[in-house]
Amino acid sequence: MQTSIYHAEHEAFRKSVRAFLAKEVVPHFPDWEAAGCVPHEVYQKLGDLGMLGLRVPVEYGGGGEDGFLYSSVWSEECSRAGVSLGGAATHMNLVIPYILRQGTEEQKRRWLPDMAAGRRMGAIAMTEPGTGSDLAGIRTTARLEGGHWVLSGGKTFITGGINADLVVVVARTSEHADRRVGLSLLVVNADSEGFGRGRNLEKIGLKATDTAELFFDDVAVPADHLLGEEGQAFRYLAHNLVQERLGIALGSQVSAEKALRITVSYVKDRTAFGRPVSSFQNTKFELASCHVEVTAGRALLDQAMRAHEIGELTAAEASTVKVYCTETQNRVIDRCLQLHGGYGFMREYEIARMYTDSRISRIYGGTNEVQRVIIAKSLGL
Repeated sequence: MQTSIYHAEHEAFRKSVRAFLAKEVVPHFPDWEAAGCVPHEVYQKLGDLGMLGLRVPVEYGGGGEDGFLYSSVWSEECSRAGVSLGGAATHMNLVIPYILRQGTEEQKRRWLPDMAAGRRMGAIAMTEPGTGSDLAGIRTTARLEGGHWVLSGGKTFITGGINADLVVVVARTSEHADRRVGLSLLVVNADSEGFGRGRNLEKIGLKATDTAELFFDDVAVPADHLLGEEGQAFRYLAHNLVQERLGIALGSQVSAEKALRITVSYVKDRTAFGRPVSSFQNTKFELASCHVEVTAGRALLDQAMRAHEIGELTAAEASTVKVYCTETQNRVIDRCLQLHGGYGFMREYEIARMYTDSRISRIYGGTNEVQRVIIAKSLGL
């Protein structure tokens, strides 16, 4: 099924993205996977092309493009090329929007030009060793002393944490009976005294994406690095998680589409018992079933993206599309790997890398179990 949500300007942008990936990313990607990190200088190349600051207003050094569709094109092309750019998506689609929405004029002028140019990369630190999808359970604390906050605690599984120059940290700044109240966002410079990075965590998939432990040992954060109002972070996070979950759904959908496409090609070329694997009824039925699921996922995703563009996508709707597309991705890739036989278990075959990369999609951005809780609440349950 062809999508109808993009216009001519998006397709022109797609050509630029595809050319950049082919020249600057695909040839080097195996080295980045081995290193567990994308070189920081790659982000400046992205900044020079205007790709990181697409949604940043022109007065702050960006492209001034409103909406999510350009970022969606970027995500689609990365999935199609079988590559990732570490924390770039988090930087573009989460950190920059937080600053745009909650930042003061002075904060925007201080941080956004360098972020749009790729000179300073951002990460967001929510997850803790004992707190994942339950954000209200965050234990990292910050107390105001004179002209600065004193930040203490630790975070884990932070995407882009090794390369990050700025980290938006979710910390508890006051205690309330309602645990969702009293959380705040603090922007921390990575060169601050007391800020530390732990391991670049070794994962089963997404190996080129740096994922770090971060530590805050009484870090002095200037008072004017508070993003938005004190105590209102949970509300900000809930709003921006809608877009994060939509972005995860998009990446999952494109991944499922690609798995189907490469498997159809593979079974036509591969033979068994003197016949193409594609000639067996089981192969036809399996791939036909995958096509049905992928087609339905694209229709649901396009509907959600249209709603998001006009500001009408609800949290429950974002959870719905996240659950459907991520679980479709995992089912489709698993069936496609099976049709590759033993070669599907070899990392030199793309379907094997897609299999391990896809597993995180049902976990990050809020586990699919948490998404079902949100959906159930919308049903009055």
